[in-house]
Amino acid sequence: MANTYIAYHFTIEPAALGSEILIAQLEETAFESFEETEEGVAAYVQKDVWTEHILNDIEILTNENFKISYTTNEIEPVNWNEEWEKNFTPIDVDGICHVRAPFHPATSAKYEIVIEPKMSFGTGHHETTHMMIQHLIELDVTNKKTIDMGCGTAILAILAEMKGAHPIDAVDIDNWCYLNSIENAERNNCKHISVYEGDASWLTDGQKYDIFIANINRNILLNDMATYVNCMNDKAVLLLSGFYTEDFEAINECCEKLGLTFESKKERNNWLGLKYTKN
Repeated sequence: MANTYIAYHFTIEPAALGSEILIAQLEETAFESFEETEEGVAAYVQKDVWTEHILNDIEILTNENFKISYTTNEIEPVNWNEEWEKNFTPIDVDGICHVRAPFHPATSAKYEIVIEPKMSFGTGHHETTHMMIQHLIELDVTNKKTIDMGCGTAILAILAEMKGAHPIDAVDIDNWCYLNSIENAERNNCKHISVYEGDASWLTDGQKYDIFIANINRNILLNDMATYVNCMNDKAVLLLSGFYTEDFEAINECCEKLGLTFESKKERNNWLGLKYTKN
């Protein structure tokens, strides 16, 4: 039986920075999915785990630098698969990578990825995923040990395998993403992807990668960057996204302090995708 959800509709000023911080803080609670809107953020929590104190520890709500209000409503049980099937359209990235759902017809694209995202992030529609796909298309990953941190649907790990990377670790702290990534790796006949449930604390000093992919958000990236760099081989490539153009200075300063060299950036609707190498 489908679950009943409670939706919170947040109006935020300023919207861009406030939305990012709010989502990061809500992710530490029982909220399980988010949607950026023109006014701010819509956030969803299952009714059976909701409490009236769910927003008590959300610091940004009392931050004088932001003006935030919200309304709530209850959403009757729906078939989420049906909902996204009605709205999910195939994505074409530069005529090279095609992302589609199982019910869409196959194409002759060089890299065709079949994704059933359900409630997971990473269908290719979002600007950050699109740019990370572009970075991977341009990158030679043949025989490179790769990690997709915060993998969502594992779409980037799947593309990396299609381009010859192996072995590949796909890691996400969300159980739904973990299970969905396993399904999608199997659906695309991937043989070299291992999926794990966890965050940066899952990494150990002995793990070293040639390609490190992290499409998460600004605060998590800044907090975990040193751990990422510690797990990169010399000359390894780091691909980052999940933040806005105004976050570039903070991200770049953090990366350069850790010995990374800035290589290139992509910009799409005020979102950034960055490429670094380890000296």
